Amino acid sequence: MPAEVPLPPLVAAASARAGQVGFPMSCDPVVGRLLAVLAAHVPAGGRVLELGTGAGVGAAWIVSGLAPRTDVTVISVESDPATAAVAAGGSWPSFVDLRCDDALAVLAEAGTFDLIFADAPAGKWKGLDRSVAALSPYGLLVVDDMTPGPEWTDAHRAASEGVRQALLSAPGMTSAELAVGSGVILSVRGA
Repeated sequence: MPAEVPLPPLVAAASARAGQVGFPMSCDPVVGRLLAVLAAHVPAGGRVLELGTGAGVGAAWIVSGLAPRTDVTVISVESDPATAAVAAGGSWPSFVDLRCDDALAVLAEAGTFDLIFADAPAGKWKGLDRSVAALSPYGLLVVDDMTPGPEWTDAHRAASEGVRQALLSAPGMTSAELAVGSGVILSVRGA
């Protein structure tokens, strides 16, 4: 069995903050490592959007994948002020813009992105079409938490199944569902 790879410093710090406040919904490390790889592939001058900052673990994975680059803009949106404050307690590079805002409002005004990580109900369960519309040509959308768990309600299952069907059958999108971490769907927008 291979040795466990240590967490990048930003991720370790964000995970510690999440643990200190008892925030249970942080980005799974397997999904986080995937996000880091995808972020590393964002073109020069690119833009990344995370919907659902939480305590900042997902954003930390994204930023770690970009290191040492500083030519990419990362916007991360959290709707809950207390949770947003936990993430804001981190030491973020200047190209990271943490916002306490409504994800759908940000999608309406923030332009287009090369990578969107939709990790909140807004932009995934509600307004998925807005997330897709905010992708640049050949932009990549990542949604996680797609593998049903025993704690899921019928409404949760129905919302996730709606996302699955919408992405896997969307014209102009190339999508794949991966059995990685909590379940991930990757979708690339055509030109």
